[in-house]
Amino acid sequence: MEDNRKNSGMILPLLPLRGISVFPYMVLHFDVGRDKSINALEEAMVKDQLIFLVSQKDPSVDHPGPDDFYSVGTITRIKQLLKLPGDAIRVMVEGVARGKIVDLTKDDEFFEVRIEELKEEEKKETDSETEALMRSVFGFFEEYIKLTNRATVETLVTVSNIEEPGRFADVVASNLRLNIAKKQSILEAFDTRKRLERLHSILARELDILRIEKKINLRVKRQIDKVQKEYYLKEQMKAIQKELGEGDGISGEVEEYRKKIKKAGLPEEVKEKALNETERLLKVAPGSAEMGVIRGYLDWILDLPWNTSTEDNLELKHAREILEEDHYGLKKVKERILEYLAIRQLARDMKGPILCLVGPPGVGKTSIGRSIARAMNRNFVRMSLGGVRDEAEIRGHRRTYVGAIPGRIIYSMKQAGSNNPVFLLDEIDKMSNDFRGDPASAMLEVLDAEQNFAFRDHYLEVPFDLSRVMFITTANTTGTIPRALLDRMEVIHISGYTEEEKLNIGIRYLLPKQLKEHGLTPGNISISHDTIRDVINYYTREAGVRNLERRIADICRKVAKQVVEDNKTRVRITRGNLNKYLGIRKYRYEKVKGKHEVGIVNGLAWTPAGGDTLSIEVTVMQGEGKLVLTGQMGDVMKESARAGMSYVRSRTAELGIDPQFHEKMDIHIHIPEGAIPKDGPSAGISMTTAVISAVSGRRVRKDVAMTGEITLRGRVLPVGGIKEKVLAARRAGISKVLLPAENEKDLEEIPGNVKRKMEFVLVEHMDEVLEHALVKDGENEDNKS
Repeated sequence: MEDNRKNSGMILPLLPLRGISVFPYMVLHFDVGRDKSINALEEAMVKDQLIFLVSQKDPSVDHPGPDDFYSVGTITRIKQLLKLPGDAIRVMVEGVARGKIVDLTKDDEFFEVRIEELKEEEKKETDSETEALMRSVFGFFEEYIKLTNRATVETLVTVSNIEEPGRFADVVASNLRLNIAKKQSILEAFDTRKRLERLHSILARELDILRIEKKINLRVKRQIDKVQKEYYLKEQMKAIQKELGEGDGISGEVEEYRKKIKKAGLPEEVKEKALNETERLLKVAPGSAEMGVIRGYLDWILDLPWNTSTEDNLELKHAREILEEDHYGLKKVKERILEYLAIRQLARDMKGPILCLVGPPGVGKTSIGRSIARAMNRNFVRMSLGGVRDEAEIRGHRRTYVGAIPGRIIYSMKQAGSNNPVFLLDEIDKMSNDFRGDPASAMLEVLDAEQNFAFRDHYLEVPFDLSRVMFITTANTTGTIPRALLDRMEVIHISGYTEEEKLNIGIRYLLPKQLKEHGLTPGNISISHDTIRDVINYYTREAGVRNLERRIADICRKVAKQVVEDNKTRVRITRGNLNKYLGIRKYRYEKVKGKHEVGIVNGLAWTPAGGDTLSIEVTVMQGEGKLVLTGQMGDVMKESARAGMSYVRSRTAELGIDPQFHEKMDIHIHIPEGAIPKDGPSAGISMTTAVISAVSGRRVRKDVAMTGEITLRGRVLPVGGIKEKVLAARRAGISKVLLPAENEKDLEEIPGNVKRKMEFVLVEHMDEVLEHALVKDGENEDNKS
């Protein structure tokens, strides 16, 4: 039997291994579950407990054939069998020698093969090269164990005591974690030196990979350690801050900001910017100035009304009642607001109008804005532009500057608390510019409905929608407003109040207000309409009602003193005792009196306080034809006087004047109240009429007043301020007013009660003026025109 084995080779059952390799001198255990493999084990146990173990080329193959496993394997002896639950067997084997498959003898119940056994030749001495290879491999193996920790120190000692090169290589290879192909290449190296060389090469490469892996692991470990350290320190800081009552620290603050930003419903661009700034809080050193800047920026972003708006009350009846309740007059403004509300009912997405209320001080331009907001159920915010000369006040400062804040537009929107308030820009004509920029130019974007939907403040650096805001601006004059800015606004001119309007305002609004402020009741004071009228005429001179309110307040203070000091319950104020409360009269209104005179004409003028009458005087003297102008006339008024003189000289024949009058006499034109500067072309026909009267000796009617610009050919051109001028003429007792024909449209603004008591003559030429202004020959003083 033994002779047969030697001649023909050993016949042993074969067991294919999945994912493992077995080397000679190696002891290991593994589980067996496949039927063929279990049959092979049983066959081996029946015989001499020897079995041939060979590795599968592909471990995933469940039913391998002859081509699915390697031809070189290991003859092993079965040391122990242990039956496991589920029909599996755990087997312990010991490697005996290498073997190579010569022939497959059986392939039904199990694999059986004839193998050629390859035994190591034992050499008593090893050559120097082999010794060097063994030492080098051992050094590599020692470093491998240190890097992987996959073998014990006892294994290293065991390997160091092995002297046979082949066995040394097999034991080292069995303790390496290599893939099947590399282990198989070592197993198939029958020559001892070749086996050592192959093992040396594989170990060298594995060590290179392990060193790189170690570097990577160290780098990752350092990063993880740093993260863990930061986490640990942050948790410690949180605990400390919690003990000190400081909340959750920066992390908690950042998380709180994140929640607020997500909850605020910000536009996408704004949300992204805010979240980026929030992340910066974690990167900035605690306590640094930058942290305060970021906090301030985020607070501004969250405080602005990006999506908060009020529901408009579009009911016209309600709005009309509110506007009438708060203000007397101001018909144009009220009608414009009602028109806007009507259109909003039809077109909900209409952009807010940009109105510019232009008029003299004290007529209610500012207070009308608050009434409009109340009527529309909108929030109200006011921003004064008087004296603003820095562009950054409108657009804000960039955050690179210390102490930077948003501009006053964004600040006011925060104050408003909604994105559709009534926004009053007060005194827009008082803005100026200097080296810091032009704030009027910065207002161009704000007051442009086509641009302000994406207004960018320098501080915020994100767009804010102003298109739903209703902007109302106020100004005393349009002359100082830049044309580009004025073009963006709808201008509504508000003229001064008439005497009747002031009387109504005083009785309906000012007197009740002052009584309340001074702790009085309507029963404490008795004051007639005529007394209020005297206060208006003789103690105030203005287009608005501010001074009227002050005078009423003066009366209320003195009444309050009498109530407290003299125990009076009711004080009667009359025209006769008014001077006891307000002192002597401060102003006087000249009433036309006397007779028709030569060289004196009633002119009409507009002032910021309303209209006024001018008594224009002309006298002639022997001289050389000089024209003397006094009374603080401006350049335009002086030019009007010279134009009138030229007209008179060109019409001497028609006017019955000596053609040489300008060579024989000096003409002096004077306008009384010389301390007050006067300018404008509207006194042109008045001065010309006075010159003609003085030169020709014809009298001027005392009950006629006039206004209008004159040309060299005697045409009469239109002027402004007709309403105020006519009211001044009415106060002075004038019964007839001469107006340029082109000013006929302005007569619509004059109250009906004034129109009914006065006569208006529309003139186009100077001849018509003279027809109505000069007294005809033989006309008596008492005759009416």
